[in-house]
Formats: sequence, structure tokens, C-alpha cells
Amino acid sequence: MNKTIRRASVFALLLVLALLVRATWLQFYDGQALADDKDNRRNVIATYSRPLGNIIVAGEAITGSARTKGSDLAYKRTYTDGELYAAVTGYASQAYAPTQLEGIYTDLLNGTDNQLKTVMDTVTGERPEPGNVLTTIDPAVQKAGYRALGGKKGGAVAIDPRTGKILAAVSTPSYDPSTLTDANTAGKAWKALNADKDKPLTNRALRQPLPPGSTFKLVVAAAALEDGLYKNVDQPTDSPDPYIMPGTVQPLNNENKSAPCENASIRVALRYSCNNVFGHMAVELGQDKVKEMAEKFGFNDDEQDVPVRAYASVYPSGMDKAQTALSGIGQFDVTATPLQMAMVSAAIANGGKLVSPHMVSQITDSGGDVLKDYDDDTDTSEIISSTTAEQLQSAMETVVKDGTGTNALIDGVTVGGKTGTAQHGENNSKTPYAWFTSYGKSDANGKEVAVAVMVEQSDAARSEVSGNGLAAPVARAMMQAALK
Repeated sequence: MNKTIRRASVFALLLVLALLVRATWLQFYDGQALADDKDNRRNVIATYSRPLGNIIVAGEAITGSARTKGSDLAYKRTYTDGELYAAVTGYASQAYAPTQLEGIYTDLLNGTDNQLKTVMDTVTGERPEPGNVLTTIDPAVQKAGYRALGGKKGGAVAIDPRTGKILAAVSTPSYDPSTLTDANTAGKAWKALNADKDKPLTNRALRQPLPPGSTFKLVVAAAALEDGLYKNVDQPTDSPDPYIMPGTVQPLNNENKSAPCENASIRVALRYSCNNVFGHMAVELGQDKVKEMAEKFGFNDDEQDVPVRAYASVYPSGMDKAQTALSGIGQFDVTATPLQMAMVSAAIANGGKLVSPHMVSQITDSGGDVLKDYDDDTDTSEIISSTTAEQLQSAMETVVKDGTGTNALIDGVTVGGKTGTAQHGENNSKTPYAWFTSYGKSDANGKEVAVAVMVEQSDAARSEVSGNGLAAPVARAMMQAALK
């Protein structure tokens, strides 16, 4: 064999070896990554080759699957009362990535979760039957909140303070997830929903933090009592009226000019929502102590999973004293979700203990066998002492009986609450946000619930926007439904 032929042969052999190495690498190393690639059409075909598992509310499936025609995707997702539960379910789409519970439990619902595999499935390589997600949602409470919010733009959350179960997560305006499930029609619906100025795809219950206004005064009051700045809710505070914010000539004005806010006790200050009291109180405590208390309640938590990840509610750092005063009334850069403010009321109602909120009770296999029980996997944290909790409960009940929250009164129920009207826009130029956070305890059956409502926008005249006028009636409807 001459030298040229020998070299060509060696080169050809090296090429063959390179191809073998590459094929081996693709098969044993890159194979799984390629199989799992989101752009791999075969994955979508496999996912929708049969009905998906379901999301369950009070024993009834609120999702389903329908047979398609003229498509290589045999089934598509369907929803019962889709707009009502969209903030809970999210959507499973042939065209877009799934969201909310549909996204978190994708593998369980399509049968690829390893928890579903039996020994036989492992041997045969067959995909198991899909599992189901059992929620903590109470349909009566969900419907009450959705109907009460009506045409308003807002969000509401209801929690059982003793168990942490989320009984309702409502966001309005909503959307029908069914419009996004079919790959042939989803694109048009997606464009319309994203172009809508009211942003129906936004989950305002869990993922829209906004200034909480005066509802945040509960956090400041808790910090003051726990710190010993004031012994109880009836001790007079050191609160000048008008209160000039430190380093400025700007007074922190009260909405009710005739309210007895000068040196008012915490009870009176909550009853009349005295800005001067809580602005000064925040400065007296200092931002670090207020922040510490806020974080105990759940603020600044970037990993608040219920199991949908909620956006973090924020209490800021690095403020001057004037900004700290504004933070004391839930303004400046303080933000909160309805979930967060429901957690504040839940902890107060539960004797100072916060049970981690969750809206999934169990996940099961297709036969109903429990794979994980979330009700048995909750954490409980002592946020404030039982004495402080009792003091705040008493003051919150005064707010509802004789103060700014009378629209939340319910016969046969002990109700405590706090209103809030948060400024919006430069120099408060836009319609304020209306808030109400509360708890209710039935005198008849011992049931308890904590509710927070935020109304971002309504048709009410600006002068009529208030926590008591817009948000408290929604909370009242949800509490009544929960406590039956």
C-alpha cells in the first residue's frame, strides 16, 4: 500500500471514529436534553395524546380534556367556570407554557412525574396514568369574592387562620383559560388578552403588590406593642397633630380633620385611621424595627410559594426619617399583595401565630392514593405574642363596630378589620387603591377566616373611593360564605 492510500485510509478511519463518538455522545449524554427540549414537538404530542389529570375543588373537577379534530394533538384542556378559577388554575396550553397550578404540577397532570411510576411502568417504559391536584379552595367563598368584586379591578384572598388553607384567590377582571388551550386559536386570544389595558392575565390576588395604605398600620402597631413602646392599645401615644415629618415642613395630614388624633391611643388611631400617630410611631421605632416586624409577617420574602410563587411584598430599607414616617402609613415604597395582608390578619386572629398559607391540600395518583399531603406539611411561626394579638384583635373589632370599617359587620360573627386608602400617582393624581383586611369568627360554629381585599380601580367617583366603601363589602361577602 502506497503512502497516499495509507493516509487516506487513516483519515477515513478517524472520520468513522468521530462519527461513532458523536453518535454515542448524542445517545447517552445529549439524548435526554433533546428529548426534554421545549421545542421538541414529540413532547407536546405525547402530553396531549390522552386526557390530562384534573384540578379539584371541593371534590369536583374544574378542569377536563376534550377530543380534538384534524390535529396531531389528540386532546386539549377544558375548564369549568374558567374565569372564576383562573387565578387558581392558570392555563395548560398547546401553544404556550402552562401557568399557576397547571404549570407547577405539569408532570403530575400529564403522567411524567416519577411519583406516579409503578415497578411495571419502569419495566415497560409506559407512561403512567396522570394524577390529580386537590385544592383547598372553597367554591362558595371563591364565588362570593368574584361576584362582590364584580366589574371592579382588584384581588381578594381568604385564609383559614388555624390551618393556613387558602379558601379563595380571586382576581378581576379575569379571563377564560379555555381560549388559550387550542394551538389553532390560542394566538389570537393571547394577543387580545395582552393588549387589554385592564391586564386580565395579571393575578392580582397573589402577584400584584401595591401600596397597602392604612392596612399596614396593623404591622406598625404590632411592632410598637412588641417593642414595649406602648404597653397596650389604650395607652395615649406621643403623637402631635399636625405632625411635621422630620427634615421637612410637610405635615402628615389626617383624612378626617375632626378626628381626635392628637396623642390618640392605638385603638383610637386605628378606629379613625390617624396618619399622624402611625407616621410618628414608625419614626420612634425606627425603620429597622418596623422592617423586622414586617418580615415576620412575610414581607420581603422572595420565595413565598403557596405553591404558586407570590410576588414579594416589600418594606424598604435605607429611608430617611420622613420616608420612614410615610412607610408607617403604608406609603412611600411599601407594597403588599392581598395574600400578604390576609396573612397579617390571619396571624392576629390566630393568637399571634402564622400558619404557612397553601392552596393545595393533596396530590394523588389516578386511583386516588395520596402522593403528598400538604395539610400535614405546614409551618407555624409565632409572629407576635398572644397578648399583643389579643390587644390588636380588640382594636380591630372597634374599627368595625365604631370606626371606619362598619360595612364589614355581620350578625352573629365577631369581626375585626382595618381599612386602607392608598395614594396612587404623582401627588395622588390617580384614583386611590381601596383596601380592607379583616378576620371573622362565627359565634355559632367556631369557624374562622381572614380576608384581604384590594380594589385597584372602580367606577366610583374619586371622593367615594375608600376601604370601607369598596373593599369591606367584598370581605364581608367572603366571610359570610366561609363561616356558614
